[in-house]
Amino acid sequence: MKQNLLRNIERFVLLMALQLLVLNHVYLGGYVMPMLYVLFILMLPTGMRRTTMLFIAFSTGLIMDMSNNMLGFHALACTIIAMMRILFADTILTRNEPVVVETPSIYSVTPQYFISYLMLLLAAFYFVFYLLEIFSFRGLWGVIAATVCSTFVTTLLAVLYQFIFLKKKETT
Repeated sequence: MKQNLLRNIERFVLLMALQLLVLNHVYLGGYVMPMLYVLFILMLPTGMRRTTMLFIAFSTGLIMDMSNNMLGFHALACTIIAMMRILFADTILTRNEPVVVETPSIYSVTPQYFISYLMLLLAAFYFVFYLLEIFSFRGLWGVIAATVCSTFVTTLLAVLYQFIFLKKKETT
């Protein structure tokens, strides 16, 4: 339990530092804005209490909002994906089996299920984030294009992150 908590704190610090120091300065063609820090929320244990998960997601988003001088876009988008994760994580990751996955990752879950989970929740995050940023349905095609591009790039970065920073034996 303590070891898992320390791993999650370490992951939080690493992903937030990577996001704030490197990825916040990456904008590719106006449609891609990688936000890898969301992976922290997606890799929390599946058996976590709902209120704890929502509080952690909101707090993580709020930290990003305060760091970027935003108006709560990250906090709302993170809270929404935490709610979606509560609803869909068991269905996608464990296929409704009564199993608790301590660290959902490409090593602890079947890779295609994990990537499906990752892409679904990242797409929801980006759609909410970009829709709040534009705050209009007039630019809906731009929101959809940015959502698709950013989801794809962030999924690739998340899988790369897992291959580099996770050890196979730690996640089983």
